[in-house]
Amino acid sequence: MTLQSTEQPLTARGTVYADVILPLALAQTYTYRVPEEFVGQLREGQRVEVQFSKNKHYAGILRRLHGEMPSFKTKPLISVIDVEPLLTPRQLRLWDWIADYYCCALGEVMTAGLPSHLKMASETIITLGPMFSDDVTELSEDEYLVVEALTLQAELTLKDIRDILQRKTVYPVIRSLLDRHVIFPKEELTDRYKALEVQCVRFGPDFRTEAQQAAAFDLVSRSEKQTAVLLEYIQYSRTQPYVRRSDLSKRTGASDGVIRAMVKKGIFAFYDREVSRISTDGEAPDEARELSPQQANALTEIRAHHAAGRPALLHGVTSSGKTRVYIELMQQAIAAGKQVLYLLPEIALTGQIIKRLQQVLGDQIMVYHSRLNNMERVEIWKAVLTGTTSVVGPRSALFLPFTALDLVVVDEEHDSSYKQHDPNPRYNGRDVAMYLAQQHGAKAILGSATPSLESWENARSGKYGLVTMPDRFGGTALPEIVIANARETNDKGAHHPFFTPTLLDALRKTLERGEQAILFQNRRGFAPVYFCPTCEYTAACVNCDVSLTYHKYQHRLRCHCCGYVTAPPEQCPACGELQLKLSGTGTEKIEDELKIFLPEARIARMDLDTTRGKNALGKLLDQFEVGELDILVGTQMVTKGLDFDRVGLVGVISADQLLRFPDFRADERAFQLMTQVAGRAGRRARRGQVIIQAHEGSHPVITDVITGDYANFIQREAGNRQQHGFPPYRKMIRLQLRHTRRATVEEGAKLLGKWLAHALGDQLEGPFEPSVARLRTYYLQDMVIRCAPVPARMKRIKDIIQRASDKLAQTKGLSGVRVVVDVDPY
Repeated sequence: MTLQSTEQPLTARGTVYADVILPLALAQTYTYRVPEEFVGQLREGQRVEVQFSKNKHYAGILRRLHGEMPSFKTKPLISVIDVEPLLTPRQLRLWDWIADYYCCALGEVMTAGLPSHLKMASETIITLGPMFSDDVTELSEDEYLVVEALTLQAELTLKDIRDILQRKTVYPVIRSLLDRHVIFPKEELTDRYKALEVQCVRFGPDFRTEAQQAAAFDLVSRSEKQTAVLLEYIQYSRTQPYVRRSDLSKRTGASDGVIRAMVKKGIFAFYDREVSRISTDGEAPDEARELSPQQANALTEIRAHHAAGRPALLHGVTSSGKTRVYIELMQQAIAAGKQVLYLLPEIALTGQIIKRLQQVLGDQIMVYHSRLNNMERVEIWKAVLTGTTSVVGPRSALFLPFTALDLVVVDEEHDSSYKQHDPNPRYNGRDVAMYLAQQHGAKAILGSATPSLESWENARSGKYGLVTMPDRFGGTALPEIVIANARETNDKGAHHPFFTPTLLDALRKTLERGEQAILFQNRRGFAPVYFCPTCEYTAACVNCDVSLTYHKYQHRLRCHCCGYVTAPPEQCPACGELQLKLSGTGTEKIEDELKIFLPEARIARMDLDTTRGKNALGKLLDQFEVGELDILVGTQMVTKGLDFDRVGLVGVISADQLLRFPDFRADERAFQLMTQVAGRAGRRARRGQVIIQAHEGSHPVITDVITGDYANFIQREAGNRQQHGFPPYRKMIRLQLRHTRRATVEEGAKLLGKWLAHALGDQLEGPFEPSVARLRTYYLQDMVIRCAPVPARMKRIKDIIQRASDKLAQTKGLSGVRVVVDVDPY
């Protein structure tokens, strides 16, 4: 609704009121009085400056204008920040849907949806921008006073600026300075994308002609190794646009010292070259080739489903060429002047796909993610609002203000990273993307080598169209998958707890061939348990009911739930035992042990601990890409989006850990993870090998992974879910009650459970104590509601939950119990 269409009725009735969304967890919007001078300026979606409580000022979003006088005394709007709306009407309706479906406040959706640069509050700290010059001729008087104050004092809050200007209305001044990059909110700036550079070799300036190169053989005649290097370089450079220093060394077996000696003689020179992270072995990129028959057929089928008004589920094995299909559809939409949203589960691990998209689409597509600083995010926001760009990004890109959206691509749609677990809104990016596409009348495509059961069921029922790509692009064979019995012993009868002889032998052969390997262990740290063998004391977190994980490199015990860190005790605090022990295996331990068996191998670890630094992840992937590493040990990170030519072997250290996880989706997650990580092997001309270590090698899930039989797996899984009443055949809502006192949360859970059971009957399970009963100092109690997937029934249940939660909040002694509602908690 805009003011133009309702201005006469509103002004005829007198005072105009504005419902404003604030970035707070309020149950509803807050109503303000609109001063007469602002009436003609206001439209839904604009930011307005408001006062909330005695001293707090916020930039809120105008949600609705009306003439309905509220029952409480209203405060006036202080100022109008934006000339044009920052949000579109569709965005506001999307916010409403998210808040309603996922049972959260509009203010929580605002907090998730807006870049922090656009959310201003009294406590926001302002500093001078790095690009500010001393030229102040274009500044207004108020803007000059703010800049002058910042030259004398490095940081100011908005309250400080209000005092300096002696006025309440400061947000428009701040917005103007922000738009011109004169100032910016203080933040930890994240690194921008950095191009991948590799050190290469070329002839020195005195050896550019054929005659000079022939003379070079005289200079190396006394060294067989240098002669071999020179011959190899000449031959290799004829087929390659550039020769990497690491490749030349690997192809000839010469040490780096041999090549450096030739540089000293002037025969060679080193130089840095920017290269694509997509290695093509000197061949034309996929986009320059003709579509394969499989890709062409998939495109035809997808377009037919879109013409019928259905989203398409693209089920293609790893390396089948799905991205090429996406790009073809994206180019078509962009050529028609429309926008595209390409969603990825984790932006940090998908640099290869991003580079590939930008190579084809250029500046027509922009990357939106958390690694950008807020200035860049705001610029992308404005570009999307004007309809001038398409976007690739993680789930947060769903909140951008699209005005001409024509295509939504959800890549790796099965990935659990699409689910926001904490804090609110606890939404699933895949499902919101489908609603967004429907809202805009846009075409949608979901892709995966291992589709989720939810998407498979939608395709089976005809809600989605199913398109399959069963073969790898270029005819490359799927990797050979071998099961290694985790109890296997070597020739001497010895058994190692982490590496079977089969895996170690395969690793050695892989290194001998000059190929690389990836090892997957779904647990980080050195060992998950630090205990006393005498009295069975276990080092536990002071804030959570979990054991502390030992990290050898830091020599620290760390909680992976809340981040608590402490030094390992030198003796048992319970009985005084000096010989405390470690139990279990993490990626750090795998890396450490591997160096003993393969001392010549260059090994690195990729998990949350090694990728925290600003450039750590990018550097690690770059090193692996250019062949500076032989083996990469990692957690789930190594299953996502990695595409490297030289990977000949993938090892799954312990498949049993994946299958024994206490979750109804454990089998599905295990099948997806093992299949996805297996797909990292042999993705070009060579067939790769996958070794899965397991105690239960005959487990049905492992059997399906070996045979690549997704259809058999999904049918069995669907039958199990139907039989036991799990999603997608029943809807699930989890309620979690939290309080710092156990007795209080138990009392609250008992009372809330009684009220809900009266209304919901056997649809309610619990309350019960979860497996982790205390988290971040809060004691927990859980309840689960399972019901038929009928929208009207879901709506009724959510209303019942809301009324019961409100009633609990008003109960004496239990008002501090927090009820967290998680719709579709998986």
